[in-house]
Amino acid sequence: MNRFYQPDIATTLTLCEDESHHAVKVLRLAEGDDIEVVDGKGNLYRCRITLAHAKRCRVDIVETIDAPNHWHHPTVIAVAPAKHLDRNEWMLEKCVEMGIDRFVPLLCHNSERTAIKTERLEKIAVAAMKQSLKAVMPDIAPITPLRQLIAQPFDGQRFIAYCDPALPRDRRLALAEAYRPGNPVMVLIGPEGDFSPEEVETAIQAGFIPVTLGHSRLRTETAAVMACATIHTIDQFRRNDA
Repeated sequence: MNRFYQPDIATTLTLCEDESHHAVKVLRLAEGDDIEVVDGKGNLYRCRITLAHAKRCRVDIVETIDAPNHWHHPTVIAVAPAKHLDRNEWMLEKCVEMGIDRFVPLLCHNSERTAIKTERLEKIAVAAMKQSLKAVMPDIAPITPLRQLIAQPFDGQRFIAYCDPALPRDRRLALAEAYRPGNPVMVLIGPEGDFSPEEVETAIQAGFIPVTLGHSRLRTETAAVMACATIHTIDQFRRNDA
């Protein structure tokens, strides 16, 4: 069944212009056709089209289903955006498909990209949410200085991943070993030039656990996806063993 996103569908019973156009002009849906609509807050609505208008497609709600995230604990990926925009969009898409609650673009000492369009990232996240059959829209934060994020309270596990051989490697644990499944988690991923030594030390002093994602040197976007995949894989094994 075709899925759409409309945050206020329960009160307006109307899709926005973009979603209406997609439903009526692209998919050629008509009155009487059934669709699914999510509000990004964990609610899935099974609906029936009552007005197939390309700018304001109206529906009746047939059934409301509670559809929370399947991992049940906050997962935050904070990463310094790569220089090329298409890599950032691919990274966010894959992380949302696997499952995150918040995505934070970081501004670091070695950042090659110091600005990013949040609205564009939100569109990528919406598409990935719908494609992966989720009903919760992750929070897309504006670009945030690393020190500011480090200073913010977070009731859970906090990790910083880096690969620079000049940085203290003996203190690092494998993320797969350090992560305790089922707990709130935040992972910091640095820019293409990695975190600076000062940034790593500041994070460690603030309680972040230094981790590695393996023996290979990964691109920024690959590291973010790897971290997300590691967390969900461990959570899945925990659920299977429970």
